[in-house]
Amino acid sequence: MTSKQFPVQAAARNNAEWCAAMSRSHDLASEFREQAWAAPARTPLYCPDAVTLVPGVDPAALAARIDITAPGASVKDSFADLDLTEAGFQVLFEAQWIHRPASAPAIASDLAWDVAGDPDTLRAWALAWDDGDGNAGLFRRELLDDPATFVLAGHSPGGRVIAGAVANRSGQVVGISNVFALDGGPDAAWPVVLEAVHWLFPTLPVVGYEHGDDLAVAVRHGFEPVGPLRIWLHD
Repeated sequence: MTSKQFPVQAAARNNAEWCAAMSRSHDLASEFREQAWAAPARTPLYCPDAVTLVPGVDPAALAARIDITAPGASVKDSFADLDLTEAGFQVLFEAQWIHRPASAPAIASDLAWDVAGDPDTLRAWALAWDDGDGNAGLFRRELLDDPATFVLAGHSPGGRVIAGAVANRSGQVVGISNVFALDGGPDAAWPVVLEAVHWLFPTLPVVGYEHGDDLAVAVRHGFEPVGPLRIWLHD
């Protein structure tokens, strides 16, 4: 493994573990194998049905592990090196894995923060994250039982959840996803999220993935793009 491959493989594995945690919280089975994580039934909204863990995965074998008969099958091609068109997929979007070293400067935020530790706090966080789209129910109380999952909530002076993200710890990194702020977008969210992560995991690098304007914001907050990925959607 090259030095450039390591952060991508660590980020891909971390992201797959988060997808597995979300699937478990919806009582859906999934399986890690050497080349990829995959779920045989449709995963929760915004979660792919498979995440590749190494380069050069066999596209046909990967497609055989997921349900492509029902609408919405998707694959996270972690190394942007697959051609899934023969299996009936098309590229939905491309993005970049991002990496922030543990040695990067700590971030200070004006917002108080905590980790959601009970169903009411998780529900308040989910409603803020959802912002009226009707998908707050994706985040179920079962996530609170996952020791590797940390739902980070940034609070207004009055105690209302106004920013946050999900952090999930894997062996060598902590991954960040679902970054949001009710006002100011990710530029307003990253300071409180990174302050929380630095306090919780001071020795771990931070990984995730972003694209478009959100990628530029992450770079402003100390992340480096380390490799491309693609999201494939079944026709």
